[in-house]
Amino acid sequence: MNRYTATTSRRTFLKAGATALAGAAICPERLLADPYAPLAPRHGPHAARSSSPVVVQGIVRSRGRGLPRIPVSDGVQVVDTGADGTFELVTRPERGFVWFTTPSGYRIRLNRPGTARFYQALSGRQLQRANFDLEPDPTPHDDHTLLLLGDIQAQDKRETGLFLGQSVPDIGETIAGLGGEHVFGISCGDIMYDNLYLYPDYERGVRMMEVPFFQVVGNHDLDLYNLTDRASTETFSDHFGPTYYSFNRGAVHYVVLDDVFWYGQGYIGYLGADALAWLEQDLARVEPGSTVIVATHIPVLGSQHTRVGDESPRTGLAIVNREALYRLLAPFNAHILTGHTHESEHVFEQGTHEHVTAAVCGAWWSGPICFDGTPNGYCVYTIRGEEVSWRYKATGHPASHQMRLYRTGSDPAARGELIANIWDWDPEWTVRWFVDGEPQGEMERRRGLDPLSVQLHTGPDLPPRREWVEPVPTDHLFRAALTGRERVVLVEATDRFGRVYTEEWRG
Repeated sequence: MNRYTATTSRRTFLKAGATALAGAAICPERLLADPYAPLAPRHGPHAARSSSPVVVQGIVRSRGRGLPRIPVSDGVQVVDTGADGTFELVTRPERGFVWFTTPSGYRIRLNRPGTARFYQALSGRQLQRANFDLEPDPTPHDDHTLLLLGDIQAQDKRETGLFLGQSVPDIGETIAGLGGEHVFGISCGDIMYDNLYLYPDYERGVRMMEVPFFQVVGNHDLDLYNLTDRASTETFSDHFGPTYYSFNRGAVHYVVLDDVFWYGQGYIGYLGADALAWLEQDLARVEPGSTVIVATHIPVLGSQHTRVGDESPRTGLAIVNREALYRLLAPFNAHILTGHTHESEHVFEQGTHEHVTAAVCGAWWSGPICFDGTPNGYCVYTIRGEEVSWRYKATGHPASHQMRLYRTGSDPAARGELIANIWDWDPEWTVRWFVDGEPQGEMERRRGLDPLSVQLHTGPDLPPRREWVEPVPTDHLFRAALTGRERVVLVEATDRFGRVYTEEWRG
């Protein structure tokens, strides 16, 4: 994800490959100078060769009846099926796939492990058939649940074992508690930690959870030995299909985007011209004012740069051409779901609400929390019509576990203060405190380091498995000055949906 993930083996790989790739890699400064400008064509033995057009003819149908007005795309152009459900699209084999936008009211088609299959690979033949058969879903979609899994990021069998043995059973319990409601999941990138041979273990987890899953590509899901951005997602696409696409559930339009641009020696957060051209056409088919939920790996903006004292986000921590995305989302009630930084925060920018989701793996499977103190876990989004609500679910804890209290003295800089970390806080929350039953008003929010993260992560030898992890400043800490005479302090946090969470501290 960012500089904290630069393990010795990864640094060695990139250093060794730099010389060999230097002549062929795209220079990131060229993109950053004007990220909207096209790149100059490449020449030489690695230049892309033109290929013959491919005519794809097909149909989207259900029980023998063609479905009209279903968008079909090759990732650049979008066509709609006709009244009889048929379509024709002229493309090129290097586009990789042709796919359709799954309509609401129909089951999500699945690969064998349970991952979503809404696509067909292009074969390179001059004429190709692509028939997509859908089954009506008897479970209503207007009310549904989305499970968002950020950064599973397993590097070895031990870590996939933790995912399968801890995370998956917890998610299964959450699903069981939904009472048969329509539910699906999105894995929000960095499914693996460079070791793509482990994708079958993730697919095993999807099979165990028994709900459809869509996948977002992350920077650790790439074939790092490939020279180009498109080639870098070959293994990911072999398992999960296109890297950007859309689907509908109930009244909500969902979009998955690939914002990881690999330039041969590293990556930046960037939306390619093809993806933006596709997205413009895709959203043109959505009624303005509708709820649109976008899932992408690298935050669009985030706020980590402000918390660590930088003037602007580093190029690997935010989308450098994010203004283009904001313009396209302006007509909609847009929620953007991201991961990448292994922390929790909410960012409100240009009419969008960005949810930066903490990690399933926490601080890279080094312990029970992320480096901002958020527990390892995932997010549960509840959709009612076009209304969206959410709650962070800490692995191994009840749904009511939404804060952690720290005794006075936990922060050496504020020894007389009680500290509360409320990881899913946003400005619509209210945080109050009571002493021996008497109200004391609202707690003061402040920026700082989570005391448990300081204990577990500070120093060159901690944590033992990921010694490069260090605490990161967060803005979801709250404090209350105590006198030392208090017997019981109660912290009451009320979220934007009116749900109340409490924790007690006893002197």
